[in-house]
Amino acid sequence: MEENSKKSSFERDVVEKLAFSAITEQRRARRWKIFFIFLFFIYLFAAPILMSGKFEWPDIEKGEKHTALVDLEGVISSKSEASADKVVTALRDAFEDEDTAGVILRINSPGGSPVQSSYIYNEMKRLREKYPDIPLYSVITDLCASGGYYVAVGADKIYANESSIVGSIGVIMNGFGFEGTMEKLGVERRALTAGEHKALFDPFSPMKEEEKAHLQVMLEDIHEQFINTVKEGREGKLAEDEKLFSGLVWTGDKARALGLVDEFGSAGYVAREVIKVEDIVDFTGKRDLFDRFAERFGASVYNQLNKIW
Repeated sequence: MEENSKKSSFERDVVEKLAFSAITEQRRARRWKIFFIFLFFIYLFAAPILMSGKFEWPDIEKGEKHTALVDLEGVISSKSEASADKVVTALRDAFEDEDTAGVILRINSPGGSPVQSSYIYNEMKRLREKYPDIPLYSVITDLCASGGYYVAVGADKIYANESSIVGSIGVIMNGFGFEGTMEKLGVERRALTAGEHKALFDPFSPMKEEEKAHLQVMLEDIHEQFINTVKEGREGKLAEDEKLFSGLVWTGDKARALGLVDEFGSAGYVAREVIKVEDIVDFTGKRDLFDRFAERFGASVYNQLNKIW
């Protein structure tokens, strides 16, 4: 009798667990259904706006003056976040905003492509001429070297920290040579070219003195362009020092003594004390609406999944 009672209780427990499990699955399925219906209607609403490209997420209320901030972070190259395309676009957005009182380009970069740096510098000059009432300041954080400094001199003034690393006004081209290694490994190098110097950068072939001399002249030409740009941007401010364009770097304190930097101060300091508008709006890499919508939508999906699970 007792055994039958235990068996009956066990069967009842199993049935109850199965029933509760089925109810849970139904609730979960219902939530997923609601979620995907919600997703579908968001898509129907947002797709035409996204396609038109006319909608912008509001940043601040119109009519309130602000200091515009653009960050140049990392190596300057065509494929990086510090590419000329991205930095120039952000600077244009900053200057074109009718409520911008001043623009800060905050730089933390070891340098990079001289071409990309030149693009940014030239655009900074153009924007300053087009918008003479909007000041442009470069603010150096940890590092502003080589191409980073090339860009910095395009501003009205340069601010840094006493411990910032500044300078490296020079040009470098490096590589490796493996011709001896190939011979030791018994590997035969086979390279066919049309043009006497087409294999100029081949690391498995010895470098000819003529080619080395040609590359040195090319580097010196680029270096001279760099020097002229710095002299143009820092006209009347540079100290007479033969090491200034040697490729050396200095602390912010020494850089100010050499005329590479005007004053000490952070982005917040420049906004508050120099531009006199403390509210800062970041214009760095303003992505298109689709990217921003995708990011916000991704966050909502994550929150919804947390509720379901």
